[in-house]
Amino acid sequence: MNATAQQGVNLRARDVCKSYDGQRVLNGIDFHVERGEVFVLMGPSGSGKTVLLKHLIGLEVPDRGEILIEGQPIHSPGVVDRYRLAMVFQSGALLNSLSVADNVGLYLSEHRLHPPETIARIVTEKLALVGLKGIENKLPSELSGGMKKRVSIARALVIEPQLILYDEPTSELDPLIAVTIGAEILRLNKRIHVTSIVVTHDRELAFGIADRIALMNEGELIALGPPDQVKANPHPLVQRFLQADFRFNPESITP
Repeated sequence: MNATAQQGVNLRARDVCKSYDGQRVLNGIDFHVERGEVFVLMGPSGSGKTVLLKHLIGLEVPDRGEILIEGQPIHSPGVVDRYRLAMVFQSGALLNSLSVADNVGLYLSEHRLHPPETIARIVTEKLALVGLKGIENKLPSELSGGMKKRVSIARALVIEPQLILYDEPTSELDPLIAVTIGAEILRLNKRIHVTSIVVTHDRELAFGIADRIALMNEGELIALGPPDQVKANPHPLVQRFLQADFRFNPESITP
């Protein structure tokens, strides 16, 4: 992909609607993400976050509305190729048969963008950025859940992205490791000045790293703004989500 002068990008979702089999999943989603911002899409399961994420990276086409990158529709010819977009998947999506180094450098080697020695140097640099220097020869099966997440972030970094989209980056992680991943996202955003969009239902992560939060419910945005503003939003659905206790309580089970 061709580089542009700016490291981050502006992104806009404008009146985005999407239905599957007659059921509305996204209903008039409208927001903008500023260059260099950490923007969090938050909401309960089934609120439409993942579907919206697919639209933001160009994998889905809305029934109505559009996604704009730097003011240009994402599905216009050549627009995606003009910018460097990276995705960090919920599962990590690492290939178990490949070493960490081969996983991180896969895009570069598959597209023959650099000679092997250059790819090896880039891989080492990106692993060091996420605190994983020296694990190049390990297999994914030898890594903890948190390390796998950081390897997947390093893999996203090899293309020098202008926009990184994170899908549930703290899922299946214990709270201490989740805090580490959140700090990593924030640190990288400040260090490389990338635009970051984080999709999560993790409230601690959202309010810990976000410049702004968009809270979704049943395909609609019900709150949008800085964390403190969202917390103070009097909308009953907003307060219900923010105050809900998602911890497992064995005493709540009826014999």
